[in-house]
Amino acid sequence: MAESNMMDKAVILARGLGTRMRKDDEQVEISQEQAAVAETGVKAMMPIERPFLDYVLHDLAEAGYRRICLVIGPEHGAVRRYYGQTITCERLSIEFAIQEKPLGTADAVLAAEKFAGRDHILVINSDNHYPREVLRSLRELNDQNGLAAFEREAMIAGSNIPAERITRFAVVRIGKDGYMTDIIEKPDERTLKSLKEPICVSMNCWRFGPRIFEACRAIKPSVRGELELPDAVQYALDFLGERFKALVVKAAVLDMSYRADVPLVAEKLAGQEVHL
Repeated sequence: MAESNMMDKAVILARGLGTRMRKDDEQVEISQEQAAVAETGVKAMMPIERPFLDYVLHDLAEAGYRRICLVIGPEHGAVRRYYGQTITCERLSIEFAIQEKPLGTADAVLAAEKFAGRDHILVINSDNHYPREVLRSLRELNDQNGLAAFEREAMIAGSNIPAERITRFAVVRIGKDGYMTDIIEKPDERTLKSLKEPICVSMNCWRFGPRIFEACRAIKPSVRGELELPDAVQYALDFLGERFKALVVKAAVLDMSYRADVPLVAEKLAGQEVHL
């Protein structure tokens, strides 16, 4: 496929309340500036020389994405000011979609429907830093739905996320044809033992066609009272006939969920250039 025809839109989910980041942790040494951002819960703006999200955006640009939609809440004025007024981007155009209430990740994706139009989009979290080659591979899928399925052992070896947290992540079951058959949230030990190695986890890194919005509208709230993106994906599989190519990845994702993550992520991103 010609470069000009490839998907170039990415949606970044930045609406979360940051409840875990807001929790004080006296055992973690972070700067006053970092502590002030942690108290707001806006993890994307965590300063590591510059906002954490800048590093995510840089790798999106390197992977060939050009149009970005940040899904934020009406209270996230700092994000709008920084990306809408403070900085100048040479390679990216940045838009905003407002998710009025924190009703879940599927609802957040729905907020970006106008931005997506009939195009395929990448959907990722604002508090994760994904390998650049994974972002590029999803972009090159030729009009297919897809997801990055991260090998759990590679995540444990290379991420800043403690192993006990990773073992609780949603796992992806993949058929012999390389397409996802289902996604299992909070798998129990019996389910994990039934899976073939390598066990792959979802880090919410997706390529979606326009029918994902139909799926997001169709699902019911989960037991947590939220509209969950994995439920929408499963609905698309089961009822809409959608298929998702699973890109199995032997690489790790960095996570910015807790204050304890800040120094670990800063160490791994040290020296990385940023060109937006």
